[in-house]
Amino acid sequence: MPAELMADATIAALGEGGYPQKYGYAAVGRIVEIGKLVAPRWLDRLVFAFQPHQTHFIAQPDEVLPLPEGMLPETAVFLPNMETAVSFVMDAQPGIGEQTAVFGQGIVGLLTTSLLAQLPLACLLTLDGYPLRRDWSQKLGASASLDPTAPDLADQIQAALPHANHHPGLDLAFELSGNPVALDGAIEMMGFNGRILIGSWYGSKRANLNLGGKFHRSQIQLISSQVSHLAPRWSGRWSKARRMAVAWEMLAKVQPQQLITHRFPLTQAADAYELIDLRPETAVQVVFTYNERK
Repeated sequence: MPAELMADATIAALGEGGYPQKYGYAAVGRIVEIGKLVAPRWLDRLVFAFQPHQTHFIAQPDEVLPLPEGMLPETAVFLPNMETAVSFVMDAQPGIGEQTAVFGQGIVGLLTTSLLAQLPLACLLTLDGYPLRRDWSQKLGASASLDPTAPDLADQIQAALPHANHHPGLDLAFELSGNPVALDGAIEMMGFNGRILIGSWYGSKRANLNLGGKFHRSQIQLISSQVSHLAPRWSGRWSKARRMAVAWEMLAKVQPQQLITHRFPLTQAADAYELIDLRPETAVQVVFTYNERK
């Protein structure tokens, strides 16, 4: 990432993108000290903050979010990803009876699947290369979860679509894999005037897309979605605070802490990142743990 580029301009704690850099933006902890001008009710309270991985940090009261009563810290740590999933579903506007697919079942993909599974869709297909993620996808409500490397993938998808005989192809797809190759695959699987929401951030990856065939004649729509801003269609009635309230509600409903596969103390951060880098097929969500103060 270029040093002059903010990691996320809406999260001040992340700063600029140079190296070395503190990483992460999801911290849940207990307030252990307060300033003289801070209301006493904040002391000892469990809060969420968009802060990097670290044992302690200093923040203003308006930079932390109190956890809802009874919510576990391991549930609350999913808040940024759940807010992103909520944003994706809002921007895609899935309709009743639509044939829908989610490409990529990392954490954001799984949370998006968990939200879509609550809607009256005709079917909800998901795709991911790792069996562990596909298993979790179906537990969260996917109709079927497919291996995108399967040589007969197109046939599998058509067989899984309940309305394929009369309306071939997907009505709606979410590209959340982070792999631009998946976007080209999604285009080929869309029905006429289908919509593809692109939630992936490709960074410096280049996408080679076939836009000369089905994409043009089928009037396929590509929708860019990013959680830092509300889409104009929502901004007249919604605020980020309202969307965040929905994210809290969905955390309580989905209970995503079940997706945590590994816990590491912060002192073993290198081991955690090595696991994610070298053995990603074994992990769904990895979290750091911190000792409570004594």
